[in-house]
Amino acid sequence: MNGRFIIALIVGVVSLFSYFGARQFNPVTGEKQHVRMNPDQEIALGLQAAPELAAQHGGRSSNREGQALVEQIGQRIVANSDASKTPYKFQFHLLDDDRTINAFALPGGQVFITDALAGKLRSEGEMAGVLGHEIAHVVARHGAEHLAKQQLIQGLGGAAVIATADPDRPGTSMRNAALAQAVGSLLNMRFGRQDELESDHLGVRFMGQAGYDPRSMLRVMEVLAESGKGRGRQPEFFSTHPNPENRMQKIKEAIKDVYPQGIPEGLTR
Repeated sequence: MNGRFIIALIVGVVSLFSYFGARQFNPVTGEKQHVRMNPDQEIALGLQAAPELAAQHGGRSSNREGQALVEQIGQRIVANSDASKTPYKFQFHLLDDDRTINAFALPGGQVFITDALAGKLRSEGEMAGVLGHEIAHVVARHGAEHLAKQQLIQGLGGAAVIATADPDRPGTSMRNAALAQAVGSLLNMRFGRQDELESDHLGVRFMGQAGYDPRSMLRVMEVLAESGKGRGRQPEFFSTHPNPENRMQKIKEAIKDVYPQGIPEGLTR
């Protein structure tokens, strides 16, 4: 038993040291983050994962006009916002999926939006709201943060299983592993919700810098709320995303924070 505890302690300490010892400053968010990857590695990871993610949603959309608009709006946001100060290579993709109302971002700058969501948007400003949010995920390095957290959770979970394993009662190891996995899932849900709210706030900032009215993002939340009706949406506590209704309030707060004197006139909605 003492031997197992020593091994578990070593595994736990190494996991904690690896996580907390890796810190990098993000000049756009002004935060020090626990990430182990560098931007070049994030770009490479995103490029490697992009084809598989696109294939899961029908591949590239045949709507060339829609694809051109997505690229135009996305690049306008990048070029005119603080996202331009980052080393990430942004590419924007419209996916041939008319059933899944969603958008995604991979580390390094690969951004996707489905035909289903694009078809629900009424204006350039609303598209900018979606793309600004996804650009924010990349700039805030949420993918790299998530990978570092996942490694920490796996390390601590493994240490807990080792420490509590009982050779005379094999079933306890399986139960302890399940408990460690459940705790890890709850942590990831919490981190996921924080990431979404941070991306909403950054998205408001990026939209305004690029000349788009951030209030258009509120309409996007209405689209997401409407799409979730009648589908048995799970309670927010068990979700990695905050409910759209709660995000709307946070977006309003972000708009007041970014524009304390009021939103300027003439922004694209």
